[in-house]
Amino acid sequence: MTALSSEQLQHLSTLDGLEFLRTAFSMEERPPFIGDLLDLQVESLEKGEVRFSVPTRQHFSNPLGNLHGGICATILDSAMGCAVHSTLEAGIGYGTLELKVNYIRTVAIDSGRLVATGTTIHVGRQVATAEGRVEDERGRLVAHATTTCMIYR
Repeated sequence: MTALSSEQLQHLSTLDGLEFLRTAFSMEERPPFIGDLLDLQVESLEKGEVRFSVPTRQHFSNPLGNLHGGICATILDSAMGCAVHSTLEAGIGYGTLELKVNYIRTVAIDSGRLVATGTTIHVGRQVATAEGRVEDERGRLVAHATTTCMIYR
């Protein structure tokens, strides 16, 4: 993982949100990001809907030996934020203003991959909202969330 060249940065700045995400996630050399720590994988990138997956593993446990809730919160924040980003024009950014997570069931640290889906609800000029779901490998709902994002023009 390395810093991007000025040419790469210039190119990325000309892409709309969906093209940006598809390009950034497919780059062999890119700066590190939170997804590297989680072994985050892209399942799908579409306008207004993004799906990521992460494996469960020992390092993600809480003191009780189950998956720490912050893992679900992180992948939900990423999926919902990127769903918003996928709808934006070139040069427009966003940031999370609010994140509300509901945890539905305990997740064992050896239960396989979790899949987070983020879907936009509304994208306006200044504010966007999205919803998200995390499901286990058996398709059971683990957590769901909503977010509000500020749009930076």
